[in-house]
Amino acid sequence: MADLTARILRFAPMTAAVRRPPPLLIGAGLIALAVALVLGAGAALGRWPVGWDQAIIVGLRRWAVSGAAPSWLREAASDVTALGSVTVLTLVVIAGAGLLIAQRHYLTALAAVLAAITGGQAVSLIKHLIHRPRPTLVEHWASVHDLSFPSGHSASSAVVYLTLAALATQVMRERAARRYLLGAAIMLVGAIGVSRVYLGVHWPSDVLAGWSLGTLWALGWWFLTARFRASRGGRRGQR
Repeated sequence: MADLTARILRFAPMTAAVRRPPPLLIGAGLIALAVALVLGAGAALGRWPVGWDQAIIVGLRRWAVSGAAPSWLREAASDVTALGSVTVLTLVVIAGAGLLIAQRHYLTALAAVLAAITGGQAVSLIKHLIHRPRPTLVEHWASVHDLSFPSGHSASSAVVYLTLAALATQVMRERAARRYLLGAAIMLVGAIGVSRVYLGVHWPSDVLAGWSLGTLWALGWWFLTARFRASRGGRRGQR
């Protein structure tokens, strides 16, 4: 066990930016915190934002079936939403961790796997605590089996894609590459969440809660991993 710990610490490289989270990640985290506070206050007061929830989901469906929406959009939404499924996310975590291990970023790989596992458990726990049913105002264009709040696809995709991207910024030297990776992860997570509303299987507030949870989860794991590196005296380029 001691030998394994030594190997992990030895191959825990640290970039110069590790003590300062990427501004894009900080901005996303602040927005996520504000959304969480608003939704939390609504839940505490028993005033879910059902009004605008209903208006958005019904308005999107009317637009979709009126012929104004592109004919390919429904299929595209189904393809995008699959990127947030348990199967795809599991494969992404395995592939991402494998790549990090191949590059000898053992600490980053371990953190990514632990973040994904614990994040999935947190989403499941919150779903059962809130126990919010799925919307029934429109036909579901995707198969669903569990509760609605928060959106599992939105939360889990943020937990996986955004956490992987955030942790990768700690071992990437090029600033432009770090920005691109985080930006791409945010856009992908956003598209997955929007697809859930378009397909009629989630209220918009479910998706907002999922985005908020997953983003804060990614930010938390960034700080946790960065602090661990710093406590072990990591340096840029250390191998």
